[in-house]
Amino acid sequence: MIPYPSWLNTGDNAWQLTAATLVGLMSIPGLAILYGGVVQRRWAVNSAMMAFYGFAIVLITWSLWGFKLSFGNPIGAIGPFSHFLGIPGPSLDHVEEQAQANIPLLSGIGAMPAFRFPQASLVYFQFVFAAITPLLFLGSVVGRLNFKAWMIIVPLWSTVVYSVDAFGIWGGGWLASAGAVDYSGGYVIHLSAGVSGFVAAAVLGPRLARDRAEPGPNNLMMTMAGAGLLWLGWNGFNGGDPYFAGADASAAVLNTNLAAATALLTWMTIDIFAAGKPSLVGAVNGMITGLVAITPAAGFVNGAGAIIIGVVAATIPWITMNRVAIFRRVDDALGVVHTHGIAGLTGGLMVGLIADPQMIVYPGAGKNGAGAFSVQGLLYGNPHQFWIQLGAAAFVICWSGVGTFVVMKVVGAVVPLRMTVAQMETGDMAIHGEEVGVAIHGEEVGVAIPALSPEPDLGTPLPGRAVAGGAMMASSTNVPPPPSRT
Repeated sequence: MIPYPSWLNTGDNAWQLTAATLVGLMSIPGLAILYGGVVQRRWAVNSAMMAFYGFAIVLITWSLWGFKLSFGNPIGAIGPFSHFLGIPGPSLDHVEEQAQANIPLLSGIGAMPAFRFPQASLVYFQFVFAAITPLLFLGSVVGRLNFKAWMIIVPLWSTVVYSVDAFGIWGGGWLASAGAVDYSGGYVIHLSAGVSGFVAAAVLGPRLARDRAEPGPNNLMMTMAGAGLLWLGWNGFNGGDPYFAGADASAAVLNTNLAAATALLTWMTIDIFAAGKPSLVGAVNGMITGLVAITPAAGFVNGAGAIIIGVVAATIPWITMNRVAIFRRVDDALGVVHTHGIAGLTGGLMVGLIADPQMIVYPGAGKNGAGAFSVQGLLYGNPHQFWIQLGAAAFVICWSGVGTFVVMKVVGAVVPLRMTVAQMETGDMAIHGEEVGVAIHGEEVGVAIPALSPEPDLGTPLPGRAVAGGAMMASSTNVPPPPSRT
């Protein structure tokens, strides 16, 4: 009797499960806490409930068909669609759970080493990435999306949009064959979530004027706690994606933290010069943009490259959030298109510019390290990589945007996409029969919210106020801070 088969490496398996758990914690409770603190108090339960539901339903669909759509054998169609998507199927029997992990178009066939952990570890690790993606674009539509519509949107979107993006780049599909790389999800997760959230928000329409007029967080400490879970959880997000507990995993973790810290400081500095004071919520925005932008590059760039990415990743989204008026035409509630979409695009393109070929992802087994895998950017003599990255980004933007539009329209034909005005006025009590309580004399009680009359105009911003995203952090210099609630 032996404890495990010869192909299993306990260190690699332990790290893969640990990394997956860290990423899972980014969703629940990480995003649930962040959203609960960042939205108006009457949406705290609704946003957290949407996050919990999304995490649960994606696990079921992922195990029944999603994993193989994204990482299985290709459908084998004729022409360009032969490597467009995997063949759907369940990942539930003893072979699918206990056999050696495998991505048919990649692992053990020269594209990457054979895995040294079981298939169940791979399925779960990739699940937490699939789960967090719709939860990110949820930030664009909080405060007006019908919960029943969300129940249909998540599994449908994950199947139609996410699986295609994931198979194309991570499953060895046509984008990977063309040379596109995405270390841990700058394109597959963040660019897709940013575009999808923006499109969904456009289809759905804006929040009530009162929500757009006073977009500040209801609980800064919850916002900070959720952001902290995201930052440290990102060690598993990027550190787990080499699939081996090797040197490049360590480099990816360090680079992730370097980019996050640099972006936080950069955003804070810009806020000081632009608004006269540093903002906690602005710093959180900066942190997120740094984490997002380093994601596609974490193990491909060196430490200096990570710092450069942090500076660029904070600067460009700050400008688009605060200075580019076209984005304000859509009510992206938490500014997901900026902090995830544009930051993810920036990081993916930076791979094409500054990826260091000396950053070895998988060492070669040949003489003098021959056969090693790394990525070479324009700065190191390979301008072609930039154009490949640009082409992959264009596909992800188009597929995610069009796919989300179709999903929203199909779901809207079945159930209303928007809450009623009465529901939007009341919030959590009208939707879930629950609400966040406040302590009075040591006892927890509900917060009574008076009913307000329906607003005649749901789409026109108040004078001097921005309609668009940036509400999450209220760090936009175009949006005055909300009045004191003390």
